[in-house]
Amino acid sequence: MRYKQLGNTGLFVSELCLGTMTFGPPGQAGLYHDIAGMDQATADKIVQRCLDAGVNLFDTADVYTHGHAERMLGQALKNLGVARKDVVIATKVFNPSGAGPNDRGASRGHIMDAVVASLARLQTEYIDLYQVHANDPVTPLEETLRAFDDLVSRGLVRHAGVSNWPAWRIAKANGIAERRGYGRFETVQAYYSIAGRDVERELAPMVSEEKMGLLAWSPLAGGLLSGKFGPDSINQGRRATFNFPPVDNDKAWACVAAMRTIAEKHAANVASVALAYVLAKPFVTSVVMGAKRLDQLEQNLGAMNLELDADDLSQLDSVSKLTPEYPGWMLERTAATRMPAGVQLKPGADASTGRQTASS
Repeated sequence: MRYKQLGNTGLFVSELCLGTMTFGPPGQAGLYHDIAGMDQATADKIVQRCLDAGVNLFDTADVYTHGHAERMLGQALKNLGVARKDVVIATKVFNPSGAGPNDRGASRGHIMDAVVASLARLQTEYIDLYQVHANDPVTPLEETLRAFDDLVSRGLVRHAGVSNWPAWRIAKANGIAERRGYGRFETVQAYYSIAGRDVERELAPMVSEEKMGLLAWSPLAGGLLSGKFGPDSINQGRRATFNFPPVDNDKAWACVAAMRTIAEKHAANVASVALAYVLAKPFVTSVVMGAKRLDQLEQNLGAMNLELDADDLSQLDSVSKLTPEYPGWMLERTAATRMPAGVQLKPGADASTGRQTASS
């Protein structure tokens, strides 16, 4: 297992992270319960296998199976006798935790209430990475930042992050934090897969420039890129009840076909290739993988030992290439005119800044 620095902190996390959206008792109703369906004994085995493989980062959220995911993760770590210092626990706040109008969002009140509940469910005294799960269009950024800064000062949270925010809002928030003397957001958790490379438009350059960590969720696009499905079986598995995240199916099947060929070349599986492709991107800190069974987990862990060569990456980049969008195509067109004749940048560098780019 390789470890990477988490944002601009001194904390190091494994390049593979166990996501716990699948943690939750079977037979329950609701969106996340449809995705989950796992007893505590199975959760213990999956956590143990991850620990054996060197995984030290575990990601959850208060909204997953109405808090059961946090509770099961905390219980698994306790059952296995894991020292608290040996794991990095990340959880999230934002989504409704009750019926009241203030039981949601990124307001100071909800954050302060939610962190207490999460700490209790996780059976821990602190959260290593506390993330705002979604963008709150109502609460002022200053209010959210001050609340997180207070949690860090009190020792309940060690680092703050966001999930599913646009690049401009993250940059604005960290600008406010610097001006006010608050702790900044160190990470962004975002959807990124070979079939969904939109992160490369603005988020990836931003996290590279600002030295933030990027945690990639759903690298298999909700199981679509696992290699188990095709155009005639798209509505099987998790997507049968939760068709998310949105994917261009034609592009997805082209990606799967290319990955299948590369998987055969390396005697690997398609899921490992999909994860290895995301891990190969320099702006990615850790990939959040999910599993309901040990055999699924083993497929994901296979990405640790899979090194894609330059030809593999070139093929995969080509089949999954983003459609040019403005202002990106204009920036690319005009950047080269800024460089004096005879000046040559390093491969993959941004001609407008001379810095290494985040995207391929």
